[in-house]
Amino acid sequence: MKLNLRTAVLVLPLSCTLSLYPAAFASSIDDNLPDAQALAQLELRAQQAGPRDQCFLYTELVHTMTEIAGKQMINGDIDQASATLKKVNHYAQLIHMDLASNSKRIKNAEMLMHHTTYRLTEFLHKASSEDQDTLKLTLKQLDKVHEELLAEVLKH
Repeated sequence: MKLNLRTAVLVLPLSCTLSLYPAAFASSIDDNLPDAQALAQLELRAQQAGPRDQCFLYTELVHTMTEIAGKQMINGDIDQASATLKKVNHYAQLIHMDLASNSKRIKNAEMLMHHTTYRLTEFLHKASSEDQDTLKLTLKQLDKVHEELLAEVLKH
């Protein structure tokens, strides 16, 4: 009994701290969104990168564009958010295809994709019912890519 109570005393504060971490991380990392020029530069960097770097750069692009789509949705620009989410799906497909090559920074890509799916889920809960279909499709695609990234991380 003492061991169980002692374990609970040690684990409970840690679990409470970790449960608060995603919310703090989510609000702090996404405050600065790039302008159109910086986004275009990121797209170009991802397209021109070597095969080993593309996975991470496309993941970074998916993350940034997901944040932009969420901001567009919150601002009521649903058509623009939908167009942005279509680009997210396109880049997620490129990540999926790129996993066959030898990627570096795969763990970083996996962690960023985890955060991106977390944020997209938050946007899904805030979206109106007519906007949820596009978000659900995008989330399904990103979840699939995240699972593949995680499988690659666990292989190494």
